[in-house]
Amino acid sequence: MKKILLVCNAGMSTSMLVTKMKKAAEEGGVEVSIEAKSLSEAKTQIEEADIVLLGPQIRYELANVKKIAGSVPVEAIDMKDYGMMNGAKVLKHALEVID
Repeated sequence: MKKILLVCNAGMSTSMLVTKMKKAAEEGGVEVSIEAKSLSEAKTQIEEADIVLLGPQIRYELANVKKIAGSVPVEAIDMKDYGMMNGAKVLKHALEVID
């Protein structure tokens, strides 16, 4: 099972996207664990993830999170997909990066 970690300032707005991503995964028969965390919470769990996705509001932290993550891929979520809460598209991109 793949583990996707979404990170934003407080973990609140991304939790809505997580719900949409989980629904897309269920509809597609994809076994995946998806969680939303604040940046401070996520720092202790990054190495357990298969990919870390940053909310657009903390895109400026991309370089810092990549340093912390080591070999775990870190990507910023596309602003349009985030704004539209396009869980299926964000999930698809995450799975493509993992594979």
